[in-house]
Amino acid sequence: MSLEWKLSTDGIDWEELSALYRAAPLGEKSPLHLQKVFSNSMFKCFVYENAKLVAVGRALADGADCSYICDIAVSPGHQGTGLGKQVVSKLMEMSCGHKKIILYAVPGKEPFYRKFGFLRMKTAMAIFENQKQQVEKGYLSEA
Repeated sequence: MSLEWKLSTDGIDWEELSALYRAAPLGEKSPLHLQKVFSNSMFKCFVYENAKLVAVGRALADGADCSYICDIAVSPGHQGTGLGKQVVSKLMEMSCGHKKIILYAVPGKEPFYRKFGFLRMKTAMAIFENQKQQVEKGYLSEA
């Protein structure tokens, strides 16, 4: 598998990125939304095979204290190949030097991220746009 890695948003096809999130499947994210969040992220990885986007990830970071890794997506045909691990590793490498690296993951994927050294936070809390839906999906607990 010959892969091309891009670390900037230059020339990104936002429609193609939106389609990757749907296929991964990580839900519906509009091209404009993705353009905004990736453009505002300090670190990003776009991985191509034969000019087709096959994996992506980003990290919001402040350059010193905190880097937040999120939105890791791998095309179904490339899942299980180690590509997701490479994307997370690259974002962790880029985040090196921050006092803490935080990660937000789909419920059930925690064992994958534990392999990198991530541990569950006991005090992490969140407010989502649709709290009830996120409780139902397992992202939040009211306990």
